[in-house]
Amino acid sequence: MCPRADAEIGDSVMRFSRFTCSVFGAALLTLSALATASAVAAPADYRFELVQAQPGGPGKTELTVRLVHVPDKKLVAGAVLFETKADMVPDGMADTTGKVTPLTSDQPGLYRFQVETGMVGKWQLSLGAKLQGETGTVRGTVPFAAVK
Repeated sequence: MCPRADAEIGDSVMRFSRFTCSVFGAALLTLSALATASAVAAPADYRFELVQAQPGGPGKTELTVRLVHVPDKKLVAGAVLFETKADMVPDGMADTTGKVTPLTSDQPGLYRFQVETGMVGKWQLSLGAKLQGETGTVRGTVPFAAVK
């Protein structure tokens, strides 16, 4: 073979190799960025917190709960609450449950409920929610006191 032909073939191989490395490197960077983004926000990064519990009529308690993104302490609006349960588990009365009815809220990140508590004592509200962009379910319990 002639030296000039070898040089042209070598240049072509080098250009192809650089291109392949660039594409492969970009793909790796994209995958690592996606993995990092999904690792940054997880269901454990969110918490339900009681804002207010007040009497809502005979045998009823009205609750206001907020959903907080713990790392930046910002309220989270738009959660789809698909699981709500109220019971007297804190007082060891697992069979005592109350009907939970969602109420409208005019403040983003605050969620309101009316719970048919029926009796005074320590209760807890268990919640399950889906958030846009999250694959897992955000779960939490909020203790509250039912009063007359």
